[in-house]
Amino acid sequence: MNSLSRFLLLIVACSLSWLALAEPAPDFTLKSNTGENVRLAEQRGKVVMLNFWASWCGPCRKEMPLLDEMHKRYNKVGFELFGVNVEKNTADAEKLLRDLGTGFPILWDSDSRVSKLFGVNAMPTTVLIDKDGNIRYVNRGYKAGDENKYLEQIRELIRE
Repeated sequence: MNSLSRFLLLIVACSLSWLALAEPAPDFTLKSNTGENVRLAEQRGKVVMLNFWASWCGPCRKEMPLLDEMHKRYNKVGFELFGVNVEKNTADAEKLLRDLGTGFPILWDSDSRVSKLFGVNAMPTTVLIDKDGNIRYVNRGYKAGDENKYLEQIRELIRE
C-alpha cells in the first residue's frame, strides 16, 4: 500500500471514529414563546441548532438577526433553530425579541435545567445536533464571522 493510500485510509478511519464519538443530545421539553411545548426528541430527522442566549449578552444580540436569516434560509430543507433563553425573568428577552423581530422559535429555560444538561458555561453557546440526535458541534461565544462557521456546519449536517 503506497503512502497516499495509507494517508487516505487514516483520514477515513479518523472520520469514522469521530462520528462514533458523537454524543447523544439529552432530551428535554421546554415551553416556547408561542406557548407550545417543544420536545427535542420530536425533532429527529432534522438538523437542530440550539442557541443558548440572554438579553444582557451583547454578542447574543449581535448574532440574533444572523441566526434568523439562517433559520429562514434552511428551515425548508430540514433545519430547525431554537433560541434557548436562560433568564429567570423573560420580560427583557421578550422585549428584545419584539425589537429585533426574530422569527425563529424561542424556548424558555428559566431554571437553567437544560443549560446544565448541555454544559453551557458561556453566552452565547450554540449546539448543532445531527439528524440522528447526536451533538456534533458546540460553539462557545460569538464574534463577527462565526456565522460562516455555523453555515458550514449546518450544510455539512444537512448533506449527511
